[in-house]
Amino acid sequence: MTQLPAEPPPGDLPAIDAAGGPDKETLLWQQEDLDRRNRLYGHAGVARAENVLLKRYGLASAEEAFALLRDTSQQFNIKLSTLADAVVRTPAPDQDSRLWFPGRARHSPPRAPGLPVDSGRGSQGAVLKTVLHRVLSITETPMGNVQLAESGRLRLARHTGLNKYFTDFFAFVDAPTTACSQAVAQRRQVTVRDVTTAAVFDEGSRHAILQTGSRAAHSVPLVDRNGVPVGMVSSHHERPLAGFTRAQLAALQQTGADTGRWLSWHWYTVVLDALESLHATATGAPS
Repeated sequence: MTQLPAEPPPGDLPAIDAAGGPDKETLLWQQEDLDRRNRLYGHAGVARAENVLLKRYGLASAEEAFALLRDTSQQFNIKLSTLADAVVRTPAPDQDSRLWFPGRARHSPPRAPGLPVDSGRGSQGAVLKTVLHRVLSITETPMGNVQLAESGRLRLARHTGLNKYFTDFFAFVDAPTTACSQAVAQRRQVTVRDVTTAAVFDEGSRHAILQTGSRAAHSVPLVDRNGVPVGMVSSHHERPLAGFTRAQLAALQQTGADTGRWLSWHWYTVVLDALESLHATATGAPS
């Protein structure tokens, strides 16, 4: 029987070399560098999944493999990158098996009292939008973003109040040079009281944050029931922070736990449903 995949892995985010990186002297990225890096990261994950499907199912071409990924992601309303990541890191179905996950237990979505949305079969995008709104209400700021752990790094999944350079710069985070990656590694909330002096940032990251109008930030891990981060939500602030009250920190922690459990449920339900359907389509088996 095919082994179910482990929880979506955040772990330590390993640094990988990005083609066409920033100027070595200034450590600042040009827009064309960011565009090239983001295309590289975005295409690499899909290409790996295409190669898996080509070998596993004997498909005729990479185009056929891409169409299978695209159609399945649209059918189940999940990101193409999420499905590609799942294909790559989920153990293959048993040979000649009609089902990828025979005997898989199904569970109802977790109760999320901190999330005022119908999260039963709601889209991940709708849940992340609600989560971001709640965190920004607690921290009293109009700027923030949500990142999800995917392919060994954090991928920007939702944002508001931040400009294009910021969102392109932090579209993917794979090095421990930001507060969000530090919060993932340490599995705790991290407050950056003043971006201009915080040692956690390299100069490229510091510039990207300051130029969007943020002087302080707070990152909250989105954790599953085992306390493992599966994503991150961060607030950004126009002025240096003095800190948050215990009540605010507790509310943020509860939101992170509620959201992380929902994301884990979404993975083990909707994403695995998509993989099951993809397998059925590729093998011609009834879904």
